[in-house]
Amino acid sequence: MLKVIVRWLLLAAALLLVAHLYPGVRVSSFGAAMGAALVLGLLNALVRPLLVLLTLPVTLLTLGLFLFIINALMFWAAASLLQGLEVTGFTAALIGSLIYSACGLVIDVALERLFQRG
Repeated sequence: MLKVIVRWLLLAAALLLVAHLYPGVRVSSFGAAMGAALVLGLLNALVRPLLVLLTLPVTLLTLGLFLFIINALMFWAAASLLQGLEVTGFTAALIGSLIYSACGLVIDVALERLFQRG
């Protein structure tokens, strides 16, 4: 349970980093970032698998590159559902989702090493 809470807090901090690095993404506060990280996690867990399944032919034709579009759509959807997260357009959602995904990858690797069972 501690790992989930730490991951959530670090992903919220990653959203703040995305907003700092790219001007097309704005986050109003750390509380808004926590809410956005929660909504992004829920969208990625519930909606994304369905979108991946429905767009499987396109994903195969583009050799998986269409998954970047799906990630951007999830990022954009989260921004449209929340008031504290603002994304200026689809390009901003694409770049923001790429930075956020890279941060998430680093966070997941770090947490696996930190909470490794020996």
